[in-house]
Amino acid sequence: MRTRIKLIPTKLPNNGMEPMALNQQQEVMAIDIDHLSEEELIELNHKIVERLKFLESMHTHKEMMQFVLGEQVSFEPPGRERQIATLIKFNKKTVTVITESGHKWNVSPHLLSKVKNVKTKPTSKGQVIDLHAKK
Repeated sequence: MRTRIKLIPTKLPNNGMEPMALNQQQEVMAIDIDHLSEEELIELNHKIVERLKFLESMHTHKEMMQFVLGEQVSFEPPGRERQIATLIKFNKKTVTVITESGHKWNVSPHLLSKVKNVKTKPTSKGQVIDLHAKK
């Protein structure tokens, strides 16, 4: 049984930011990996993993850009009730939020939902969270 992989040339017209659709004029290379040495297979594997990581980081970045710092969001941690929080920081793979109870969470952006018209109940004990407190 022969194993073949089809590869698209590396020159991407869209700067690699979005998946590229093949048209009839673009060539597809076929590589017979059965004849590659162990070193060549390892190198090919590293290139594939690197590309997959890049695509995932682009997807995460795109999800993050749907939100704005200071925006009210919600998420539901496993085994807990839905949390309402304020987005305070964009990280490499997550965003940092502070819940209404003052707890900080690092959350993957795909787990967040925007909150519309949050109405707070007036309480006799207000809680102010200083986001720029010195440690």
